Amino acid sequence: MESVGIINFWSFLVAAVLLNLTPGTDTMFILGRSMAHGTRAGVFSALGISTGSLVHTLAAASGLSLVLASSATAFSLVKYCGALYLIYLGVRAFFPAKDRRPTGEQSYRLINYRQVYVSGIVTNVLNPKVALFFLAFLPQFINPVYPYTMLSFILLGSTFIITGTCWCLLLAVYSAKFSSLLQERSQTGNLMSKLTGFLFIGLGVKLAFMER
Repeated sequence: MESVGIINFWSFLVAAVLLNLTPGTDTMFILGRSMAHGTRAGVFSALGISTGSLVHTLAAASGLSLVLASSATAFSLVKYCGALYLIYLGVRAFFPAKDRRPTGEQSYRLINYRQVYVSGIVTNVLNPKVALFFLAFLPQFINPVYPYTMLSFILLGSTFIITGTCWCLLLAVYSAKFSSLLQERSQTGNLMSKLTGFLFIGLGVKLAFMER
């Protein structure tokens, strides 16, 4: 990999896998969607998160993430937008539309999966900590004298995203199965949606009070 400006690739790969296994906002978001709305919602959430990570990779490669790193105003603006969006999603979970009230597999079919995918992108992109992570983590494995560092950024970022996507898809599938078992044994069909609402609101509040 040194031919494309990447050094210590295998160390990077091990670190990437371990970091992806560490629970964070993205993990909680996917778990919430999967347990409330089923496997497909979890999968689309995971794909949205991965797309958002690709945006962060390109931003770090092009230097845009430096704006967040150097400007407290930009950092706060992105942070509060992301927090408000998560809180908005959480509040919505308490007031389902009439056409989304059925529970079980019938309710899963009524989910707008495009909206789920987009919400995954937005929550990831509006988390400034993710942007700063890519900006701080990836350069450690890039040869500074390599003339095409943008290519190195994209290759490392893609590797990180692929390993993370595999893990997130597993989370989506198995958490949805666990949720289905719970719903089969429970009379409270809206319980998972309400728990998801509390989860998203909690994530939003945590993001709002996050320090740089």
